[in-house]
Amino acid sequence: MNRREFILAGSAMFAAGLSPKLFAASPAATHSQTGAQTQAPLKVLALVFDDYETLDLHGPLEMLGHLPSVEITLIGPQPTVRSYQGPRVVADRLLDAVVECDLLLIPGGMGTRKLVDDTRLLDWLKRQAKVSNKIFSVCTGAALLAKADLLDGVSATTNKMAYSWVTGLNDKVIWQPSARWVDDGRFLTSSGVSAGIDAALFFIAQTYGEAQARKIETLTEYQWNSDADKDPYAVIS
Repeated sequence: MNRREFILAGSAMFAAGLSPKLFAASPAATHSQTGAQTQAPLKVLALVFDDYETLDLHGPLEMLGHLPSVEITLIGPQPTVRSYQGPRVVADRLLDAVVECDLLLIPGGMGTRKLVDDTRLLDWLKRQAKVSNKIFSVCTGAALLAKADLLDGVSATTNKMAYSWVTGLNDKVIWQPSARWVDDGRFLTSSGVSAGIDAALFFIAQTYGEAQARKIETLTEYQWNSDADKDPYAVIS
């Protein structure tokens, strides 16, 4: 149980005259779509780098962080990383380590303009992809995957404001000009910035069931665009 669920549930129990201690004593557990209980948390590894777009990272992590059992690890090229908007985060791990994970999150942002030519980062990304069950890019994070040749033959999308630049990096990707997000097996790619939140909720629904995604939508007071084909920023040729 996450903190906000505890607060909401505790308030409801006080109103009903029940002790919140009874609620706090119940063990937290994750559940698959079939309802089978599992003990292993979802392991999320998120790349951070200077000038990443703040919401690209923190929007999806907000949604994923409300799952009943999740471990989130930040990995970056140096201990302290600055977002494009200014706030800084501390990396838990440093490149060039590779970490087995269930979900690898690659945000976008202005920093990707330099990183597409960073051989150290691209080499790490190729190695990290081999030990990541699913790879999720937001915005121009897809540019890094494309430049690392990880999206060859894969249907993908990206920020429509940067569509020409990103798609010009690799013509072997099956780029989708109209999609809020695209799920193609191991790869989940979203359009720009806030689209990453919608894609994160899609991943939660896909993995844990729509009820879990809707619960998190309510907890975060976010209006989820759950239709991947509803893309108000689509590139019109």
